[in-house]
Amino acid sequence: MDLSDGPVYEAFRAEVRAFIAANRHLAPVAGGPRDERARAWQRLLISQGYTARTIPKAYGGAGEAPDLLKSRILADEFAAARVSPGLGGQGINMLVPTLLAMGTEEQKRQFIAPTLSGEMIWCQGYSEPGAGSDLANLRTAGVLQGDHWVVNGQKIWTSTAHLADWCFCLVRTEPDAPKHKGISFLLFRMDTPGIEIRPLVDMTMQANFNEVFFTDVKVPAHQIVGRRGEGWMVANVILKNERNSLADPNIAQARLNGIAELMKSETVDGVRFIDQPQYLDRLMRLQARVMAMQYNDLRLVSAELNGTGGTELAGMIVKMQGTELRHEIEALGIDVMGERGLGFGAHPYLQDAGAWQVHYMYYLGLIIGGGTNQIQKNIISERGLGMPKEPRAAGAA
Repeated sequence: MDLSDGPVYEAFRAEVRAFIAANRHLAPVAGGPRDERARAWQRLLISQGYTARTIPKAYGGAGEAPDLLKSRILADEFAAARVSPGLGGQGINMLVPTLLAMGTEEQKRQFIAPTLSGEMIWCQGYSEPGAGSDLANLRTAGVLQGDHWVVNGQKIWTSTAHLADWCFCLVRTEPDAPKHKGISFLLFRMDTPGIEIRPLVDMTMQANFNEVFFTDVKVPAHQIVGRRGEGWMVANVILKNERNSLADPNIAQARLNGIAELMKSETVDGVRFIDQPQYLDRLMRLQARVMAMQYNDLRLVSAELNGTGGTELAGMIVKMQGTELRHEIEALGIDVMGERGLGFGAHPYLQDAGAWQVHYMYYLGLIIGGGTNQIQKNIISERGLGMPKEPRAAGAA
C-alpha cells in the first residue's frame, strides 16, 4: 500500500511550505474582526487559493475545484507552522455556505465577497431569554407592513453584536402557525434605528456576548433568505455550519502543537514536561482524539462532495466532542505552565498574552453555548442511535 501523497500533492505541500516561510511575518498573531492585518492576510490567502477555496470567484472566493487532499495539506501545514489559516466567524463559517445553498443571486453578490474579505462582520440573532436550546420557541415578532418587516423583541447571547455590521436573525412572522413553521430568516443592518445593544461580560471577563433589543425595527421585505415562514429550514443549515465551526479539528491541531512546544521548554525539577510520562500520556491521548476528529471531518466533507450521505451521526458528534476536546487541550496547556497557568488579565508573568486561560474559559462556555452538550447527547442518542426518548414526568410538556 502506497500512502505517499504522490508527486502532484508533494509539489503542492512544498508550495504551501514555501509560502508560509516567505509570508508568515504578515500573518496576524491576535486581533479582533476589525484588525486590518488579519484582513490583509485573508486577502492574500484567497489570492493564493488557500482559503475560501471552492467559493466561486464571482462571489469573492478562490474558485478552486474541491480537492480533499489539498485541503488536508493546507490544514496540516498551517497547523504545524502555527500560522493563521485565515478569518472565520459567524459570517464566513455559517452564513456564507448558507447563502451559497439557499440565497438569491442578488444576495450572494451583495453579501458573500465583503463577508469573506472581513469587510462585512455579522452577528447571529437566534437565542432569546425563553428560547435557548428550544430555539423554535422564539417570540421576536416580524410584521409585514408595506415593503418592510417591522420587528419587535429581544435576543440574548449575541456574539460580536457590538462589532457587527449586519445580523442574520430568526423572527416569528406567522404567529398562528406551528412553532417550527412560523419563522422567517431576515438580514438587517445593525445600525438600523430601533436596535439597542447591551453588553454581557462572560467568564473571560470580556463582553463577548450581548443582549439586543428591537423596537419597531424596519427591515426591507426583500432581505429574507428562503420563503416567508420557512426560516426554520434555513436555521438548520446555519446550525449545522455553526456546530462544525465551533469545533474545527485543524485549529485544535495547531493548539496541540503549541502545547508540545510548551512541554519541550517547561520543566519541573529540571525535567521537561515532554519527558514526564504522565504528561506525555495526556498529550498522546489528545493527539489521538484530534486525529479522530480530523478523519471524521474528512468523512463529512467527502460525503458532501460525493453526495453519498449516511453521515448524520458523524455530523451530530462534532460540536459535543470538539468543544470538550478544545477545553481539555487548553487545560493541559494551563497545567504545563504550572503556577503561571493561574495568571489572568494583567498578571506580570502571563504567557502567550493569556491565550490559554482565555480559551479554557471560552470553550467551557461553548460546551454550553450553541446547544448545550447535554442536549447534544439527547440528540445523538435519540436521532442518531435510535434510542428511546428519556421519560418525562407526568403532565410535563
